[in-house]
Amino acid sequence: MENKKKIMVTGCFDLMHSGHVAFLKEAAALGEVYACIGNDENVFQLKGRYPVTPQDERKYMLEALSAVKEVRINSGMGIIDFVKEMDEIKPDIFLVNEDGATPAKAALCKERGIEYQIFKRLPHENLPTRSTTSLRTECQIPFRVDLAGGWLDQPFVSKHYAGSVLTISIEPTLEFNNRSGMASSTRKKAIELWRTEIPNVGDKEKLAKILFTYENPPGTKEVAGSQDALGIVLPGLNKLNYAGDYWPNSIESVHDESLLSWIEQHIFLVTLGPRNSTYSVLDNTNINEANAKALADATENCWKAILAKNVVDFGAAFKASFEAQIAMFPNMADSSIFEQIEQYKDVALGWKLSGAGGGGYLTMIADKPIENAIQIKIRRKDTL
Repeated sequence: MENKKKIMVTGCFDLMHSGHVAFLKEAAALGEVYACIGNDENVFQLKGRYPVTPQDERKYMLEALSAVKEVRINSGMGIIDFVKEMDEIKPDIFLVNEDGATPAKAALCKERGIEYQIFKRLPHENLPTRSTTSLRTECQIPFRVDLAGGWLDQPFVSKHYAGSVLTISIEPTLEFNNRSGMASSTRKKAIELWRTEIPNVGDKEKLAKILFTYENPPGTKEVAGSQDALGIVLPGLNKLNYAGDYWPNSIESVHDESLLSWIEQHIFLVTLGPRNSTYSVLDNTNINEANAKALADATENCWKAILAKNVVDFGAAFKASFEAQIAMFPNMADSSIFEQIEQYKDVALGWKLSGAGGGGYLTMIADKPIENAIQIKIRRKDTL
């Protein structure tokens, strides 16, 4: 009798849909499928909400599928919550969807001599592409990516030297992790205000002010930077110019289709996992005029490179912006994050961490596609 390979897959598998079934059927074509699901508490830690379907019920439904041989509930926490289960199962292949691929998973498989495979998320058998996010609600409220200058939207930084923050508003093409620097906390407030989409009326900057005020009511001790609200609400590419206040003194917006498409072709994200709940970026800071100026200068160079569509200069300025950030906020990146960055230095022209760092997404600039990295879709003006 043929000795079938063991195929291990992991995930939440909440609100079972056709995308789950298609993925598991593809996995079963490779061998016997062992599905390991996130426990309820870990899902809450990663996504900021409990799954709709409790872990025992998710396990029960997966066990009913002919494509699945065995189901286990992961005992660990964090994005790598399945180490114990992996060591017990000893799979031949560890299989992930492209939006679940991370360097940490690849490294774990390499350590254990397990083949690491990544499947593209594609619709099957004439069915629409499904995700748990789309089943929860067709929420069109975007996320935000800060390209350069992040921290200059905080008065305690820009008071030392005026400068800009570059942001792009991106479509919710996948469910970005909570606490990962994509302005997910601000986005939750936007959902509280507007439910599924940003109002298509009035002045967009005024809408961003409403969101900023709603997120930061009187008495807020740590005010969320206004680049989060502006980055979500304003479509396209935006240069937010700060000079010691919470709100920028001017905004420059770009909606040119060729330029936005060019940015999409050269920016790539790799999942590092969400920040730890005890993470504090405001410890051990080194904020002064020289460091704030370095960040402002790098951002200005980044802006010029983008407008000129010069990907080499874009990458260099992008990296310089990150280096200026960590000079002021060393806690943004630790040795494990630098180890992850090291893996991409031969294929990327520049890199930085999303948001305040500590995890999240490694954002890279490259002149050609980076294998297994996520590409984003910038929100256009006519979609608002």
